[in-house]
Amino acid sequence: MSNLTLALQITALGMGLVFAVIILIWWMMALLTSLTADKKSPPKALTSASPVEDEKARAAAIAVAIAMAEHQLSQTHPLPLPPTAIVSAWQLGMRTRQLAAKGSPIVRNPRRIG
Repeated sequence: MSNLTLALQITALGMGLVFAVIILIWWMMALLTSLTADKKSPPKALTSASPVEDEKARAAAIAVAIAMAEHQLSQTHPLPLPPTAIVSAWQLGMRTRQLAAKGSPIVRNPRRIG
Protein backbone atom coordinates (compact mmCIF):
# COMPACT_ATOMS: atom_id res chain seq x y z
CA MET A 1 0.00 0.00 0.00
CA SER A 2 1.32 3.42 -0.89
CA ASN A 3 1.57 6.30 1.52
CA LEU A 4 -1.10 8.24 -0.35
CA THR A 5 -3.64 5.42 -0.05
CA LEU A 6 -2.89 5.00 3.64
CA ALA A 7 -3.22 8.76 4.19
CA LEU A 8 -6.59 8.84 2.41
CA GLN A 9 -7.88 5.90 4.46
CA ILE A 10 -6.83 7.56 7.72
CA THR A 11 -8.44 10.84 6.62
CA ALA A 12 -11.71 9.10 5.70
CA LEU A 13 -11.76 7.19 8.98
CA GLY A 14 -11.13 10.36 10.99
CA MET A 15 -13.78 12.37 9.17
CA GLY A 16 -16.26 9.51 9.49
CA LEU A 17 -15.68 9.34 13.24
CA VAL A 18 -16.10 13.10 13.62
CA PHE A 19 -19.43 13.11 11.77
CA ALA A 20 -20.61 10.00 13.61
CA VAL A 21 -19.92 11.67 16.98
CA ILE A 22 -21.67 14.87 15.84
CA ILE A 23 -24.77 12.88 14.85
CA LEU A 24 -24.63 10.94 18.15
CA ILE A 25 -24.47 14.17 20.18
CA TRP A 26 -27.34 15.66 18.13
CA TRP A 27 -29.47 12.57 18.80
CA MET A 28 -28.65 12.66 22.53
CA MET A 29 -29.59 16.36 22.74
CA ALA A 30 -32.93 15.69 21.01
CA LEU A 31 -33.61 12.80 23.38
CA LEU A 32 -32.78 14.83 26.49
CA THR A 33 -34.88 17.73 25.27
CA SER A 34 -37.88 15.51 24.68
CA LEU A 35 -37.50 13.84 28.08
CA THR A 36 -37.03 17.02 30.11
CA ALA A 37 -39.47 19.33 28.28
CA ASP A 38 -42.40 20.60 30.31
CA LYS A 39 -45.70 19.17 29.24
CA LYS A 40 -48.09 21.89 28.08
CA SER A 41 -51.27 22.21 30.08
CA PRO A 42 -54.55 22.68 28.19
CA PRO A 43 -55.36 26.37 27.66
CA LYS A 44 -57.94 27.93 29.94
CA ALA A 45 -61.09 29.32 28.44
CA LEU A 46 -60.95 33.09 28.14
CA THR A 47 -64.60 33.55 29.06
CA SER A 48 -64.29 31.79 32.42
CA ALA A 49 -61.79 34.29 33.88
CA SER A 50 -62.75 35.66 37.24
CA PRO A 51 -63.07 39.43 37.82
CA VAL A 52 -59.94 39.38 39.99
CA GLU A 53 -57.87 37.84 37.18
CA ASP A 54 -59.33 40.35 34.74
CA GLU A 55 -58.27 43.25 36.99
CA LYS A 56 -54.78 41.78 37.31
CA ALA A 57 -54.49 41.54 33.54
CA ARG A 58 -55.60 45.17 33.14
CA ALA A 59 -53.14 46.32 35.81
CA ALA A 60 -50.34 44.44 34.07
CA ALA A 61 -51.28 46.00 30.72
CA ILE A 62 -51.30 49.49 32.26
CA ALA A 63 -47.92 48.88 33.92
CA VAL A 64 -46.44 47.75 30.61
CA ALA A 65 -47.84 50.81 28.82
CA ILE A 66 -46.40 53.15 31.47
CA ALA A 67 -43.01 51.43 31.32
CA MET A 68 -42.91 51.69 27.54
CA ALA A 69 -43.83 55.39 27.65
CA GLU A 70 -41.11 56.11 30.23
CA HIS A 71 -38.61 54.16 28.14
CA GLN A 72 -39.42 56.24 25.06
CA LEU A 73 -39.00 59.47 27.03
CA SER A 74 -35.65 58.42 28.45
CA GLN A 75 -34.16 57.42 25.10
CA THR A 76 -30.95 59.27 24.30
CA HIS A 77 -31.11 61.52 21.31
CA PRO A 78 -28.22 62.11 18.92
CA LEU A 79 -26.03 65.05 19.77
CA PRO A 80 -25.82 67.87 17.24
CA LEU A 81 -22.67 67.96 15.16
CA PRO A 82 -20.03 70.43 16.35
CA PRO A 83 -19.32 73.45 14.16
CA THR A 84 -16.88 72.75 11.36
CA ALA A 85 -13.23 73.52 11.97
CA ILE A 86 -11.48 76.28 10.07
CA VAL A 87 -8.93 73.75 8.86
CA SER A 88 -10.10 70.27 7.89
CA ALA A 89 -8.44 67.19 9.31
CA TRP A 90 -6.93 66.42 5.91
CA GLN A 91 -5.37 69.88 5.68
CA LEU A 92 -4.05 69.64 9.22
CA GLY A 93 -2.44 66.29 8.49
CA MET A 94 -0.82 67.57 5.30
CA ARG A 95 0.51 70.71 6.98
CA THR A 96 1.88 68.69 9.90
CA ARG A 97 3.65 66.35 7.49
CA GLN A 98 5.14 69.30 5.57
CA LEU A 99 6.42 70.91 8.77
CA ALA A 100 7.93 67.62 9.92
CA ALA A 101 9.61 67.15 6.52
CA LYS A 102 11.21 70.60 6.78
CA GLY A 103 12.52 69.79 10.22
CA SER A 104 10.94 72.80 11.85
CA PRO A 105 9.18 72.33 15.17
CA ILE A 106 5.42 72.06 15.05
CA VAL A 107 4.88 74.21 18.13
CA ARG A 108 6.80 77.47 17.96
CA ASN A 109 7.60 79.79 20.83
CA PRO A 110 6.69 83.45 20.32
CA ARG A 111 9.58 85.80 19.50
CA ARG A 112 10.75 88.31 22.03
CA ILE A 113 10.78 91.85 20.82
CA GLY A 114 13.14 94.33 22.33
